[in-house]
Amino acid sequence: MGEVSDENRRIAVVLFNLGGPDSPDAIRPFLFNLFNDPAIIGLPNPARWLLAQYISRRRERTARRNYDFIGGKSPLLPNTITQAKALEAALGGPDEVRCFISMRNWHPFSDETALDIKTFQPDNIVLLPLYPQYAAATTGSSVKDWIRAAGDVGLDAPTSTICCYPAADGFVSAMANLVVEGWKKAEKAGLPRILYSAHGLPEREIQRGDPYQWQVEQSAAAIAAAVADRLGGHQEWLISYQSRVGRLKWLGPYTDTEIERAGLEGRPLVVVPLSFVSEHVETLVELDVEYRELAVLHNVPAYERVRTVGDDAVFIEGLAGMVRRALDGDPLTGCGHGGRICPGDRPRCPCTDG
Repeated sequence: MGEVSDENRRIAVVLFNLGGPDSPDAIRPFLFNLFNDPAIIGLPNPARWLLAQYISRRRERTARRNYDFIGGKSPLLPNTITQAKALEAALGGPDEVRCFISMRNWHPFSDETALDIKTFQPDNIVLLPLYPQYAAATTGSSVKDWIRAAGDVGLDAPTSTICCYPAADGFVSAMANLVVEGWKKAEKAGLPRILYSAHGLPEREIQRGDPYQWQVEQSAAAIAAAVADRLGGHQEWLISYQSRVGRLKWLGPYTDTEIERAGLEGRPLVVVPLSFVSEHVETLVELDVEYRELAVLHNVPAYERVRTVGDDAVFIEGLAGMVRRALDGDPLTGCGHGGRICPGDRPRCPCTDG
């Protein structure tokens, strides 16, 4: 594995993710932070604040029940720490490169991380979301909050942003390897269907020009092609969306609906968490408990949930390669390689060139 070439530079890599409650008492404030984000609920204050209070109180009981399945707290931060350590090793070690974590809705927040990085005194900063596909509500919100936090502490080191990597080689290859494992298990019960399950998004966000759905489609197509190459032929696959809340119309088809259809058709399922790179409540509970129970209820012959890439060496080396290119290239790096990848009718794409 290569090292950052300039031995005199101190590099800070900031890993963005959503965050999760680290105790039962943190569940409601975590939910409040989530729904008080203007990228999630676009109302002005105080209306947004009041609505976030109402939603977080209303959803707390259900959330507590879900977190009870996994020990009362989210594993997202420990998983991200493991990824950060693996990425530091891939980039040459903590003496030159240090990976920091910035969560959007629970500790460590951007303000905490910005102070830590200010103490580190980096020569360069690379912002790296752990969301392969860009959405204004995830990566966009994290980057915006980071810019505010960095400005508040006077952190002005040259900064590059990796906005997305929906079809990057490391991510695709690591996912394809895992899908093949799931396929081989599921095919013992019949001809499987692969279900690439991504986190949902309200349709209105796509209508406003968010590139998320388009990028999800790029990820699924790239992974499916890699799987077909490994298995020596085409496999039936489709994209579905999970984790919808509220009364708005969300992207479809819905994962639970597709599970029910697979049961009616007698098809084994390989369920792939397409937009997640770490295990957390939406994989460990929604996919592993709720949707597995749904599959049993509807007589799905086999239900194989593919694990997330986590600290898979192929995935981590792919991230390291993107960091290296970001340090040598444009301040805004699309798909880990530079330049705009989204079609012109997606004005929320953060890349403005090409």
